[in-house]
Amino acid sequence: MATYDIVLPRLGEAVIEATLTRWLKKEGDTVNEEDPIAEIATDKVDTEVTSPVAGVFAKQLAAEGDVIPVGQIIATLEVKDEGRGTKDEGRGTKDEGRGTKDEIDSKVAFQAEESSKEAPEVADSCEVPSGHEDLPHDHDEGGTRFYSPLVRSIAVQENISFQELGSIPGTGKNDRLTKQDLLNYVEKRKASPPPLPAQSQVSQGLTHSPTDQVIEMDRVRQLIATHMVKSVQTSPHVTSFIEVDMTPIVRWREKHKDSFFQREGMKLTYTPIIIEAIAKAVRDVPMINVSVDGTRVLVHKRINVGMAVALPNSNLIVPVIRDADQKSLLGITKMVNDLADRARQNKLVPDEIAGGTVSLTNLGSFGTLMGTPIINQPQAAIVAIGSITKRPVVIETPEGDTIGIRLMMFLSVTFDHRVVDGAMAGEFLNKMVGHLETFDTNQTL
Repeated sequence: MATYDIVLPRLGEAVIEATLTRWLKKEGDTVNEEDPIAEIATDKVDTEVTSPVAGVFAKQLAAEGDVIPVGQIIATLEVKDEGRGTKDEGRGTKDEGRGTKDEIDSKVAFQAEESSKEAPEVADSCEVPSGHEDLPHDHDEGGTRFYSPLVRSIAVQENISFQELGSIPGTGKNDRLTKQDLLNYVEKRKASPPPLPAQSQVSQGLTHSPTDQVIEMDRVRQLIATHMVKSVQTSPHVTSFIEVDMTPIVRWREKHKDSFFQREGMKLTYTPIIIEAIAKAVRDVPMINVSVDGTRVLVHKRINVGMAVALPNSNLIVPVIRDADQKSLLGITKMVNDLADRARQNKLVPDEIAGGTVSLTNLGSFGTLMGTPIINQPQAAIVAIGSITKRPVVIETPEGDTIGIRLMMFLSVTFDHRVVDGAMAGEFLNKMVGHLETFDTNQTL
């Protein structure tokens, strides 16, 4: 029997480590090719590590809860030599195939150090490779100190803010805060707790009756909660509304949706049409497609539209349609369906939910007419669409005005008032309405 090393795989351009949340195989278990052996988590997604070969699970080299750098060995399998040659012949020597342990450790350390150093540069450059734009979420508000997914998770559980994290001394490389550093701080904090802020004092005073159900937030919901609170604290939110006549688009979709499903095996929804209109409107009003870095405004050249997807467990995730302005309506439609399907199956990778520059949320799918969503930081705008409903409206004709029944929809854009003003938001919405109401109903997908 030979041995096969399973390493933590590359999870995305901006991800250098992950937390091992659960082992799915134990020592002595039979492992088939592509069998999941462990569950891992980043601050973006949960996913599984699968085995590329069949064999017997020999040894776990990490414990549940450990933060593991990309490329580190997490387990070994015993595999048959037959048909594979020796370990050196079948996979290359350890030095040739993966590098020595020192080289791997050095490489991982270098990546961590460089990510920490370059985070501020990543934030203010719109030409960096996709996926790097969200690195500041892994750092403190100044973007200077890196925090691992496990450290951030513990901080959320213990209600420790980014400002408080920044005050805790770290014993890791480059003053990095380790899990043990944070646990030690938590113990001291519990021994002499600081005064609770006003909001926490109110929460601590809440009482509930025996009939109330108490539900603990899961890890993803805690991250969402932290992200939403930070967004409201960061950006002054303002929302503008407008109406759009969707009658021609609704009729076009009704005409083509069945044949499209038969040919492509997927639904034809309104979401790709709205995303196409957002991308066109962003080209018309590029200052909507920005982020704020201190006193600097970062104007993104790429138009990457994030779309909010509701998950079966009531959580939310925002996969990204990259370069939406460069894709055809058919291309956007296929990507929307693919990302939404894999999001609900928990099969997205971190890069697919990173790098968005403007977002869309579809409130209409739940029957809501209009809404004021929270901005997905570090973006400056999020578009919301309501349900399409029949309403009597004034129709202008060459013979004069008349009243007719039309299929109308409310559009809104919530924007960061530090950098986007009402006039710009209004111009953006009017451009969207123009693109939607002049939609080419003669086209086919």
